[in-house]
Amino acid sequence: MTLRTGLLLATMTLVIGCSGAPHPLPSDLIETRLAAPLDTVKTALTQVLTDGGYDVDWKNDSALETSYREEMHGPGKRLYRWRFGTIKSRVNATVKAVDDQSTALTLEVQSEGKDGIFTSWDQVPSALAQGADNQLRLIKNALQLL
Repeated sequence: MTLRTGLLLATMTLVIGCSGAPHPLPSDLIETRLAAPLDTVKTALTQVLTDGGYDVDWKNDSALETSYREEMHGPGKRLYRWRFGTIKSRVNATVKAVDDQSTALTLEVQSEGKDGIFTSWDQVPSALAQGADNQLRLIKNALQLL
């Protein structure tokens, strides 16, 4: 095998190996049961998300949606986003009373990001502070559950 053939073979292997379809990210979803009445869970959920910078909108008695949370604040944010990109996240939740003293909660955090002005929004992993695990921890703290 000549050097030229070897380089061509290595280049083709690299191109074929890197041209696969992107793998979808696993959803940031938690389903749990909380030892608290439905109204108390709804109040704690609304408080935690509002304190976290989300605009909360209850679609009906059991489904909640938020708008995208603005991850950065400040006067230089446009220049920073243009150069380095940004991440935005939103939350969908459903609550359902299991009995008088327990509530089923489903919490999903969806995050999108981009790394400059000329790129499109893509699904990205949730930031740790906005992840479903941390949101559940904050809700349990608000409910004073261990």
